[in-house]
Amino acid sequence: MLLVWAFIGISGEMVEGDTGAFDTTILRAAQSLRTGRPWVAEVMRDLSGLGSTAVLTLFTLITVGYLVVVRAPATALLVAAAVIAGSAAINLLKAQFGRPRPDRTFAELLAPGMSFPSGHAAMSAIVFLTLGALLASTRGRAREQVYILAMATLMTVLVGMSRIALGVHWATDVLAGWAFGTAWALIWLLVARRLLRTGRMASQGPLQE
Repeated sequence: MLLVWAFIGISGEMVEGDTGAFDTTILRAAQSLRTGRPWVAEVMRDLSGLGSTAVLTLFTLITVGYLVVVRAPATALLVAAAVIAGSAAINLLKAQFGRPRPDRTFAELLAPGMSFPSGHAAMSAIVFLTLGALLASTRGRAREQVYILAMATLMTVLVGMSRIALGVHWATDVLAGWAFGTAWALIWLLVARRLLRTGRMASQGPLQE
């Protein structure tokens, strides 16, 4: 609920135009960083690729395939549904808010579509955090679970930061994307756990603990 309220709050501030000064300051700082350190842009492009549609689709397909192989078809279906529905929801939100991307003069590369919320930030949160939670649920030791979830979080953060650093998104686009994507992933994981407890999913497999 806190994440949902965070998304609503950021959205409201953005619509009212109260985030303009903050977003512009971050955008100019990112441009200055790229100008002073040319290698930053190359690194950020590589990190941004981790949140691309192709990469996230590949991660999702590999995970769904694995879940089918280990005979957890219901969990596989939930993972696929979470990612597909999440992508559709983000596209609807982008169309609804209709926020233009930062001016091309501030961006390292040209990105199509609307800006709010950041699709890369939201989808990386949905995919990496969902897959991280599934993997962590198969480990027995707390430190292993913490490490896996921390790495999933790190990848999500790096993708979002790369979009800001490249100047293709306003900072509030990414903050809203993180809030939405994390909330979406948590909701679907809670649904999966509830179904497991009520016996409507296989008794064996990820998320059983």
